[in-house]
Amino acid sequence: MRSLPIIHFHGAAGTVTGSCHLIEAQGKRVLVDCGMFQGSKTEKELNYRPFPFIPADIDAVILTHAHIDHSGLLPKLVKDGFNGPIYATPATVDLAAVMLPDSGHIQEMEVEHLNRRNSRRGRDPVEPIYTANDAAACLTQFRSVGLKDWTELGEGLRFRLWNAGHLLGSASVEIEAGEGADMRRMLYSGDIGPEHKLLQHDPEAPVDFDYVICESTYGDRNRIESSDAERRAALASEVRAAMHHRDGALLIPSFAVERTQELLSDLIDLMEKHEIETCPVIIDSPLASKASQVFQRHARSMENGDLLLRAMHARNVRFTETAEQSKAIDNIRGFHIIIAASGMCEAGRIRHRLKNWLWREEGTVLLVGFQAAGTLGRILSEGASTVRIQGDEIAVRASIRKLDVYSGHADGPELAAWVKARLPIRQALFLVHGEERSVAGLKARLDGVLPPDRIIEPSLDAAYRLGSEGPEAIAGEVQAPRIDPESSGQPDWHNDAQELILDLQQKLAGAGDRKARNVILRRLRRALDTDA
Repeated sequence: MRSLPIIHFHGAAGTVTGSCHLIEAQGKRVLVDCGMFQGSKTEKELNYRPFPFIPADIDAVILTHAHIDHSGLLPKLVKDGFNGPIYATPATVDLAAVMLPDSGHIQEMEVEHLNRRNSRRGRDPVEPIYTANDAAACLTQFRSVGLKDWTELGEGLRFRLWNAGHLLGSASVEIEAGEGADMRRMLYSGDIGPEHKLLQHDPEAPVDFDYVICESTYGDRNRIESSDAERRAALASEVRAAMHHRDGALLIPSFAVERTQELLSDLIDLMEKHEIETCPVIIDSPLASKASQVFQRHARSMENGDLLLRAMHARNVRFTETAEQSKAIDNIRGFHIIIAASGMCEAGRIRHRLKNWLWREEGTVLLVGFQAAGTLGRILSEGASTVRIQGDEIAVRASIRKLDVYSGHADGPELAAWVKARLPIRQALFLVHGEERSVAGLKARLDGVLPPDRIIEPSLDAAYRLGSEGPEAIAGEVQAPRIDPESSGQPDWHNDAQELILDLQQKLAGAGDRKARNVILRRLRRALDTDA
């Protein structure tokens, strides 16, 4: 008899990003996802550290979808010794083929800029987590698998994929481990899409599991239900408000894959119906351009694929490819809309657009997706008056707006309904991929559906043995957590330090004269000396 299955939660536990779950079963070690951490610098630094397992010991990876917080460390995994198959749906394979090399390129460029600054400051250079070439090498290990088709991973271990409705190619993962009375049936939700998703069919999955691992990104939130018409009406209202500044711009930080395509489809539909004025729409993202080509190839499998194709070929839509084309956007006169990655304002061309527009009252920034704690997007959404971008202090005079109808994630009621539809869940439900309040919110919604002690909130690097009478937390057999669980999903000292620097600069700038500024600096020095 083989030992009981064990699950290790090496990402998206107590936080939203870095999805990575290791299952040991039937003598095999299988990862579900291998994603990049985003958010605070404390969490992002985990991307540079060694994996909490030996990559060469992993037998296979099952990828739920192509978003970087689920796929972004696969090139590093391969670079560090993993040589097994990476299973995903055909659409996910196609998207990963453009997203992972782009991620490697971004890392190379940002490290190059950072090393220039480090050189001036006398600091040691750093290396990128991986390069575009590393990402290209990783792609050779991808294997396409269709929905609902069983794939054997070894004796007594198999999986199949179900549409998750979150993103083109996104899937939930059903796993069967063991045989007869010792078999465990498990389901990883992946990211579950909401109702009324423009381009995706509703999620589906079977019932009757021993263990379910479910995302909880919006577990505490009730979004306003919106049909396609209501969603477009909300977008139209935001565009018209931004258009009051005839020489302004509407900046939409957006994930390059699916969110951008949804926004583009709705904007062109509104313009065709004369519900908003026609204006230039610039997709300032090479990745979005390449991803849109993937969407075009899979248009027949999507809902409203014809609308997307029409929007992509509209005469007022422009995709920028080169850096020169991107820089030329700054020369546009008259109102225009720019959609640029990344969705949390953490990297990519949106940061250049923000540097150009945040300090101008005629600018509008429309946040249309989840903003993780510690990201620039979250800082803007919480009303910061000044921010730092690439070392520069930028005053925030532009209008900062939020629109929650484009989320790719189900909200609290939809997640609770998805869990209820999986019943019976015989042993336990693990809630992952959510910040503390989101996990607590979803747990409260499931009161009476499952006993409270069977709803588990794992912390980063926690591990559980999956027994027939419920999960058993493993202590002393695995390494200590890489970061304090209380730090997960929270702003960190880097955020506090940046806020302090900005506050100090504002205080000094507002001081009446040199004497007043010296008083402030003397107080600060005394505080530093006292702490020392």
